Amino acid sequence: MRVVLAEDLFLLRDGLTRTLREHGCEVVAVDNGPSLRQVLLDETVPAPDVAVVDVRLPPTFTDEGLQAALEARRRRPGLPVLVLSQYVEQLYANELLAGGEGAVGYLLKDRVTDTAQFVDAVRRVAAGGTVMDPQVISRLLSRGEARGTTDSLTGRERDVLELMAAGRSNAAIASALHISESAVAKHTAGIFAKLGIGPSADDNRRVLAVLAYLKR
Repeated sequence: MRVVLAEDLFLLRDGLTRTLREHGCEVVAVDNGPSLRQVLLDETVPAPDVAVVDVRLPPTFTDEGLQAALEARRRRPGLPVLVLSQYVEQLYANELLAGGEGAVGYLLKDRVTDTAQFVDAVRRVAAGGTVMDPQVISRLLSRGEARGTTDSLTGRERDVLELMAAGRSNAAIASALHISESAVAKHTAGIFAKLGIGPSADDNRRVLAVLAYLKR
């Protein structure tokens, strides 16, 4: 698996590079926004399997990493991107999910100290999945920003959607909530119905549900 890693802090960049290489990844590491754009938009080489990107990169230290990743996704549709952020920013989550295609993730930086969880998130996003840090979801909820169409959900449906947003499979959700997989499927169907997300051959309904969850 080929990974482009963008992180300006040397120790963190070096540590993540070592971790990924120890798990069989080929890593191209950069430390600023212009270099990230150059690597991601270089059409003379195949697109990476996933880009792991710090939101704030030199020279602006604003959202340069995120914007470079979004530009690359526009030029190379479906490019998997896992964003790392020091803080929860609803705008970043919304921008990342706006296309509705999946193959995206948002982790808080303190999450990467859990090697197994970090590598699993990288692999899930590379495989086309959506991974949202549980802390991102819980903090958005605590600030009252996950409202709107999700108000009609039951407490258990919200629990299921929160774990869905964290990228969990039905089996993992069932285990975390101590319910059966059939119960998870029933709650998931209820979520889709209440959010008005019908069956589709093109859209990832889980991604659309997560987007609805984060929009308010």
